[in-house]
Amino acid sequence: MRPVIPFTWKTSPAAARQLQEELRSRVVVQGGPGADALRTVAGLDVSFCRRKGLLFAAVVVLRLPRFAVVEEAGAVLPANFPYVPGLLAFREGPALLKALEKIQAVPDLLVFDGQGIAHPRGLGIASHLGVLLHRPSIGVAKSLLVGTYDEPPPERGAYSRLFYQGRPVGAVLRTQTGRKPVFVSPGHLVGIEEAVGLALALCGRYRLPEPVRAAHSLSRRLFQAYQAD
Repeated sequence: MRPVIPFTWKTSPAAARQLQEELRSRVVVQGGPGADALRTVAGLDVSFCRRKGLLFAAVVVLRLPRFAVVEEAGAVLPANFPYVPGLLAFREGPALLKALEKIQAVPDLLVFDGQGIAHPRGLGIASHLGVLLHRPSIGVAKSLLVGTYDEPPPERGAYSRLFYQGRPVGAVLRTQTGRKPVFVSPGHLVGIEEAVGLALALCGRYRLPEPVRAAHSLSRRLFQAYQAD
């Protein structure tokens, strides 16, 4: 998989924010594949080695309904952009795109460990890469970046809307009864309600969706293999 929109990653934090403002006009927050129609889903995650300044990006494509691994790929790149809240895509995006270049499959959905439109400028990593790749995408994050919400009921499947600057940008979803919720937001070519349904359908026995868990496992294996060398 390769981007359909050329993009320059080498930039300053100030210029990166301006690029986000420009790119967010391309984000489409509607539609998306239904959970019943999903055949293949890609999970994406990145681990970071602080000592070496390296990013370990992982992409795992799973086939539903059994979450069987179809394909997986990784990439190891230096972190050339500083850690700045709200600019994660500029730090991790190049490594994820490098890993995606090795994937032959074109999955029905990309699931990122991160934010979609629930972002200060409406362009989290799930939206940013979703637009560049022109693929349906969602973000499922473990913690809140922006917005306010009411705590959802404790049962699996319960959720409440996430609002930022007076408009809905996602949902706070309980994927397991009695567990902490996750923060779901559309990335690109997916609506808010659809993103919630997709995230829940992709969660098995655990709090995070299976594609994200698989990608996180691969990124950690890449990290550990590097440490062992």
